[in-house]
Amino acid sequence: MPSPDSGTGQPAQPRPAGTRTRRGKRTHDALVAAARRIFERDGYLDARIVDIAAEAKVATGSFYTHFSSKEDVFAAVLERLRDEMLHAGVSDGGDGERKDLWRGVEDANRAYLESYRRNAGLMAAMEQAAAVDPQFVRMRLERSRVFIDRSAAAIARLQQSGLADPELDPDVTARALSAMVSRLAYATFALGEAVPFDTLVETVTKLWTNALCMPRD
Repeated sequence: MPSPDSGTGQPAQPRPAGTRTRRGKRTHDALVAAARRIFERDGYLDARIVDIAAEAKVATGSFYTHFSSKEDVFAAVLERLRDEMLHAGVSDGGDGERKDLWRGVEDANRAYLESYRRNAGLMAAMEQAAAVDPQFVRMRLERSRVFIDRSAAAIARLQQSGLADPELDPDVTARALSAMVSRLAYATFALGEAVPFDTLVETVTKLWTNALCMPRD
């Protein structure tokens, strides 16, 4: 459960309707932007509401006009990140041209890894949050479920076209490949393991396509 005290010594208060005003929206947006910078700088566990308010140049009391807790503002930060980080999924080539299959997988992996690299600080904070708060586990699972469903559907279409191993379970395969890419991205960009970016994309793409037994030509 979210803590009623998240770094200021003040109890969390319900958010009134003030956030609906134009000025309230500006303050709300400033707090979300400031929270992102603090979470990236300090991580989730060490981030404090007093620092978020100071970064947004508002009084600490104003924070509680818009958010009930540190957990609440972090969820708002992640919601803005959701669409950008949502992996487009493996492509089945669209028009069925085999020459497009590998390129579709490569483009999807490159887009995901580039986005992860840009947002590595937040992704590291997400790992911390998920370790202590079940709501962030659920949020992460919901986001990954969309990617897995898209990828599983594409894998099934490839199987129907004779372009992927028909014995693979599409859903389990999509889960496994998604986990591989996301954990590799975490180790590389959040933990700082040095891997050349193009090598990373090329390797992940080969692992994807080899796992599915997709034809290269």
